[in-house]
Amino acid sequence: MARTRIPPVAGGLAAALAVALAAACWVVFPPGVDGRASAARPVVDLPLPWPAEGQASAEVLGLGSLGSRGERGPVPIASVTKVMTAHVVLKGHPLAEGEAGPQITVDKQAEAESTSSEESTAPVRAGRRISERDLLALMLVPSGNNVARLLARWDAGSQEAFVAKMNREAAALGMTSTTYTGASGVEDSTTSTATDQLRLAREAMRNDAIRAIVATTSLRVDGVPGAVANTNTLLGQDGVIGLKTGSSTAAGGALMWAARAPGGALILGVVLHQSPGGSPAAGLRAALDTSAKLIAAIQRELPAATR
Repeated sequence: MARTRIPPVAGGLAAALAVALAAACWVVFPPGVDGRASAARPVVDLPLPWPAEGQASAEVLGLGSLGSRGERGPVPIASVTKVMTAHVVLKGHPLAEGEAGPQITVDKQAEAESTSSEESTAPVRAGRRISERDLLALMLVPSGNNVARLLARWDAGSQEAFVAKMNREAAALGMTSTTYTGASGVEDSTTSTATDQLRLAREAMRNDAIRAIVATTSLRVDGVPGAVANTNTLLGQDGVIGLKTGSSTAAGGALMWAARAPGGALILGVVLHQSPGGSPAAGLRAALDTSAKLIAAIQRELPAATR
């Protein structure tokens, strides 16, 4: 069979295009020392106190990446999971600004789980009707695992059906290293990466209801005794306006956070797997401390870097 001859001009253009494409790929995915692709360079390269263990990622919305550091593989994320739970619930049952949404009846399972000493819960009573917004708040502010599972059953009929929706949404958002196995995050088999969760943070902060709830330092809900405090103790410091804590023995401490820069830009970040293997309380303190240093440095360095 005769070979097809490529005209010299076309061949030259093809070769030039191949070289340009290879160069572009090298810039976006520069080779690591072991021959594998490493992460792209940050758009804004700041001298930041990245955590010495675990993994972290941060960005300035509308400006670009501040970089990622640490482990690349999926790790348990504990109650940071609840951000996806809220996102999926609100995608199916959206709330306008200030709207309370439908009244949801607390079932016996949610009440029975509220007395557990093995996980974080909210004290809800069977038969009481609580609005969608208030249940989302009880899930995101004091991190009620029982409320996360109640919302999952209300939305999808069962937690299993809801988890399938969570994983479909993760895939739609390009979260290729994420697996959800429950609505609350209590399962160590729910795993993700800082870069994947940063994608979710970006999406979550577009929602008025989530933004308002996660910025709340404490709240009162009819039928729930006393005031409930936000587990994110960084709120109000260095412009922090959210987002969600997580802690367990396997996950250590985790924090998905949002803060306003001096000029008003939204800074988003995720810190995972801080001091795993110890007590959840110690892990959470480590995640909060690490995040506080990272946020303060970004607030300090960003204005000069973007002038």
